[in-house]
Amino acid sequence: MSETTDEASPAQKPPASDRIAAYFKIAERGSTYGREVRGGLVTFFTMAYIVVLNPIIIGGIAGDGRNADINGDVLPMVQVAAVTALVAGIMTMLMGLVANFPFAIAAGLGINSLLAVTIAPEMSWPAAMGLVVIDGIIIVILGLTGFRTAVFNAVPPELKSAIAAGIGAFIAFIGLVDSGFVSRTEGGPPVQLGVDGSVATVPTLLFAVGVLLMGVLTVRKVPGALLIGIVVMTIVSLIVEAIWNVGGRSDDNPGGWAMNTPGSPDSFFGLPDLTLVGQVDLFGALEHVSVLIAGIFVFTLVLSNFFDAMGTMTGIGKEGGLTDEKGNLPGIGKGLVVEGAGAIVGGGASASSNTVFVESAAGVAEGARTGLANVVTGLLFLVAMFFTPLYEIVPMEAVTPALVVVGALMMAQVRDIDFSRFEYALPAFLTIVVMPFTYSIANGIGVGFIAWVVLASARGKWRTVHPLLWVVAILFVLYFARGPISDLVG
Repeated sequence: MSETTDEASPAQKPPASDRIAAYFKIAERGSTYGREVRGGLVTFFTMAYIVVLNPIIIGGIAGDGRNADINGDVLPMVQVAAVTALVAGIMTMLMGLVANFPFAIAAGLGINSLLAVTIAPEMSWPAAMGLVVIDGIIIVILGLTGFRTAVFNAVPPELKSAIAAGIGAFIAFIGLVDSGFVSRTEGGPPVQLGVDGSVATVPTLLFAVGVLLMGVLTVRKVPGALLIGIVVMTIVSLIVEAIWNVGGRSDDNPGGWAMNTPGSPDSFFGLPDLTLVGQVDLFGALEHVSVLIAGIFVFTLVLSNFFDAMGTMTGIGKEGGLTDEKGNLPGIGKGLVVEGAGAIVGGGASASSNTVFVESAAGVAEGARTGLANVVTGLLFLVAMFFTPLYEIVPMEAVTPALVVVGALMMAQVRDIDFSRFEYALPAFLTIVVMPFTYSIANGIGVGFIAWVVLASARGKWRTVHPLLWVVAILFVLYFARGPISDLVG
């Protein structure tokens, strides 16, 4: 008898597309290739501004003195833009490939300002970046040992829901501020509506139209609602600028475009300057400041990194249905290790500490559920190093509406908080409002932790508080008081 064909022929390898789908668990997470690609595109466009903004925050021009270190040296802005895109691309792809999460990574806002305003003026830029690398090493060790995961697993479900809602409020506030819908005042209230209480500027008006357009598309359940909205509003912005020549926002032109002025780019291609890669002095800080002051700087960086990414990942994961019934994010350990490595790589390339970006929520709202979306976003960042002028034609007013819409979606997490119990209501409320009001996710988490511990103790329930929550609350007290403490010991 002859053997059957099945017995004689070797096993057939599944198609590459099937292997990719299996690796990223696309079907298991209820996603599709189309949703992942759209989500990756939306995430990129909502956070591509960092390639322009990071050089403004930490970069400078030789001889100007702005953002200069103790030696008067600056990080050239063109080089900062190149390494910002490089590190964002590499780390975002690593997050997708290693941890399989749709959480993009780039230079963290807040930490870069801390470096430019507080740390670099006390030492050289390579030494300041050395502290960032040390911060990253500590974060990675805490992630590998499981300590970081254990801390967040100890957080009560009510606070986890508050963190997700707070992140929604935070990214909506980012969108409102970056679009010019909300602005600072001089000598009056901290913020105001538009310019002098009016939104009658063309870019801000387009932002408002964009919010309504994306809202309508979302309500109608149109696939790719946010991406369609960004593309449509970019085209409208190009037409408006060509007709009215609005120009960029400045003191003389407060009604201009926030960052990128839509229009034809001067060029389409340019080779990136990666000279800053490797310009880091790991222990150079000790040549300029005491061990104690350097330790305070590192402690500040670690605590900010520790909770910013953890809160962002869990909040966005909860919104995307990636968390379990306890609000924990399965596999978060791998993600936290990769995120910690972002500080090491970012410091080593002089791009500042890289962390998970809250704008990833826009991609998740678009349908992203796996690391494949991150691969798309990461590749676009790497391409951006060569085609910077192309993405610079997309104005902030075209992408910030997506942040407001996503913020509204994430605010739904408050439904899981019992506001009738004040011992839950106050910590949750403080967590939600402190994030946008102080422009920091970590601050919101810290205030919420402290309030939770204090109110639980006031009710005689201090034994029900997880020991790790006590430890973290005490650390946050030290974190918030680091200024007076530094003055006392300095």
